[in-house]
Amino acid sequence: AEFLIACFCCPVVQGYGLTENVGGACVAYPEDPLIGHVGPPLACTEVKLVDVPEMNYFSTDKPHPRGEVCLRGYNVFKGYYKDPEKTAEDLKPDGWFHTGDIGRWNEHGTLSIVDRKKNIFKLSQGEYVAAEYLEAIFVRSPLAAQVFVYGDSLNSFLVGVVVPDFEVVEKLISHKYSHLNKSDQKALVQSKELYKEIMDSFDACAKEANLQGFEKMKHIHLEHEPFSEENNLLTPSFKPRRPQLKERYQETIARLYEEFKRDHPEM
Repeated sequence: AEFLIACFCCPVVQGYGLTENVGGACVAYPEDPLIGHVGPPLACTEVKLVDVPEMNYFSTDKPHPRGEVCLRGYNVFKGYYKDPEKTAEDLKPDGWFHTGDIGRWNEHGTLSIVDRKKNIFKLSQGEYVAAEYLEAIFVRSPLAAQVFVYGDSLNSFLVGVVVPDFEVVEKLISHKYSHLNKSDQKALVQSKELYKEIMDSFDACAKEANLQGFEKMKHIHLEHEPFSEENNLLTPSFKPRRPQLKERYQETIARLYEEFKRDHPEM
């Protein structure tokens, strides 16, 4: 928002909403100079925050209540088409739609979206991990186009599948690794050079975001084929289909864990 305001010298407002509530739940006022929030609720929508104890978010937090954002109103949908299980999971009988987003009420009555609840899992040592949050951090790497972070309660560390940004990678290869064929994507994803470059860039992203050790991926698989709607790894709204990603890369994930544990017996 700051960048857009500086570039275009015009009011820039942020809002919040989902397809499930016809796009609008909150919107900031054009005359509000503050950024980092999505404004107050619209008149058609009720908004409440529900405790998420596993992430230490509570509606009783002081000075700013925090929790999962729930919406109710005439603009909230009636359910997912031919998907009663998903409908029952997200839309409760009392009409409250659980978005999976973590919000914070600010002192001036506006809402800020600060985290994501869904796709949280626990590692074997008891630490909770928010996969989508970490993916959003690691994809900041200029070398990564798509990132899938995986972990489970049987292991103490994370692994991942990464689709490189080959446009950027080609420039890197030309500059530093002239012995590699920059046009052969299948060969590049198997090269130790590209693996190290991407892991180093992820370390930099983690440091910038102040991630803890258990939030870093210890081992990754580089994939030349992008996640897409065509291969059923992305939804029509370009969100990752986590069950399908897990199924597709099940053997790869098992290999990543096996290789890292072999090379690091202390894990």
